[in-house]
This record gives sequence, C-alpha cells and structure tokens, in this order.
Amino acid sequence: MGTEQDELALVDVCRSFDGRPALTDVSFTVRPGRTTGFVGANGAGKTTAMRIVVGVLAADSGRVELGGRPLTPAVRRRFGYMPEERGLYPKMTLADQLVYLGRVHGLDAATARRRTGALLERLGLADRARDLLQTLSLGNQQRVQVAAALVHDPVLLVLDEPFSGLDPLAVDAMAALLRERADAGVPVLFSSHQLELVERLCDDVVIVDRGRVVAAGPAERLRADRAGRRLRVVVDPGVDDAGVRASEPEGAPTGVAAFLDQVPGVSVRSQTGHVVVVDLAEDADDQALLAEAQRHGRVRELTPVRPSLAEIFREVVR
Repeated sequence: MGTEQDELALVDVCRSFDGRPALTDVSFTVRPGRTTGFVGANGAGKTTAMRIVVGVLAADSGRVELGGRPLTPAVRRRFGYMPEERGLYPKMTLADQLVYLGRVHGLDAATARRRTGALLERLGLADRARDLLQTLSLGNQQRVQVAAALVHDPVLLVLDEPFSGLDPLAVDAMAALLRERADAGVPVLFSSHQLELVERLCDDVVIVDRGRVVAAGPAERLRADRAGRRLRVVVDPGVDDAGVRASEPEGAPTGVAAFLDQVPGVSVRSQTGHVVVVDLAEDADDQALLAEAQRHGRVRELTPVRPSLAEIFREVVR
C-alpha cells in the first residue's frame, strides 16, 4: 500500500487567463490507495487544475507537492495522465503505440510489450491489438487512452473524464482497473460529470465551483455531515399517539404545513403524501419539530436522511 509520502497536495493554487481567474486558492489532497472524484460544472476549473498537476500549465501562485516535495519533471514523467483532448495516433496499431508510449516512459521493450498485452486483455481489446486505432469505436478508443495512462505503471493517475462515452460494461471494466491501481497504493484523481458514478466509485470527493473548492473530503463524511440537518418525517394526520384525533388551532394550516409552519428554521425539501423531507437551519430544534408533529398526528418516522452526492453538489454549487 501507499504511504503518507505518496500523497498529492495542491496548496493555495491560483491561475488566471487574460486577467480572469480560473483557480483561486485551490487546496485539496489526493491520498494514496484512494480514488478521488473531482466534480464541478463546465468551466469550474477542473481541467486547469489537472493540467497544473501534470505540468502542462504552470500555476500563477501556490504549489503542488507529492509527499511534501515540489514536483519535478522527473517525478511528473512517472504520472499517468489522460487529457480531456484525446491524443493518441489514429494510424498506429493499438499494440505499437502502447509499447511506444511505454518506452517513452522508460520501460524496456520486453516490459512494455508485456504490460501492453496485459492491459489490452483487461480492457477486452486483446483481439484488436494489431488494428489501427482509427478503426475502433469511440468507446474502444477511450479504453486505449486509459491503457496509455497505465502502461508505465504510474505512481499517480490523473484522468480527465475517463468514463465519457463508455457503455456500462466498459465502465465496469475501467472502474475495476482503477480500483485495482488504488488498492496497490496509487493515488487516483479523476473528473466526471456522472455524479452517480463518482458516488459509487470514489472514496473522496472534491467539488469545485467557479475556480474555488466548495467541498472536499471522504464521500461518506460529506454525506453524514449533512444527514443531521435533513430529516424524513412520516405522520398519520389527525391521530395522536393515544389514537385520538388531534384538533387544529383555529385558522391554522392543515396537513404537513400544520406542524412545519410552527417551527422556526424548518423548510420542506420534498413531500409525497404523508411523507415529507425537511431541512433544518443551524439554529432549528429537531425536538421542537417532533413535539409539533405529535400535536398534529401520530409520528411514524423521524429519521436522518443522507443526501446523495448529486444533492450535495446542488447545495454547494449555486
């Protein structure tokens, strides 16, 4: 497994283009042995940050480190990078260009051929090894692009939208391959607009909005931190805990609004029949909510709700 020395860290990274900020004080870590999902809207700064990590762009200020040490060209050559703009050679065979790229990264010919064969086998392309890249479907070309990032056994993986355009079987094969690299101790950073996929695959998540990090950390922690302020409430209206029909104060709202309206700091997120999901402000009292709910019916359920990554994304990206 990886060690603390293998951790990638971006610290207060800034970058502007023609005076317009693309990244502002961006800081986050990519830990060894873990997959980190990098998410944000189009133009949020994900690709710029990735290019700075691998050295395609330079930061205006801040720093990028691996194991607490500044990155050098020699260290960056050991990274695996899949750019947003795919860059393989369409008129070379799959095997020839993967072997060539392995040699560029310092592998001897035998090792490059062995690793090429193993990767093509894992990605379901062994029978296409002698085909030209341009004869493959876009999805299969995507698989080859990932193989190119992996062929030299990198110490860090940085992948920009690696799952774009893949069918479900190809997604599963690639996800298993990335998980295998993470389990071997490699820090894995990848961007994706498919939030459900990020939630399924990633240990950690970094959300960036307009060039700033707005949320970062273990995916489960991000969900759990918001679970305490979101509740699912199920009430049988008009019946209290003793089975007696409750009376409404004259002029008060009825139904769900009858109790929500009485508690400061409570807002309805969704409602289906007698089931309502509410968000609580920081100063809201969940016990006051419960007491008010009991006044207007039998409370069947009052439980925390863990939001999905998509819901968290919508909350923090305005």
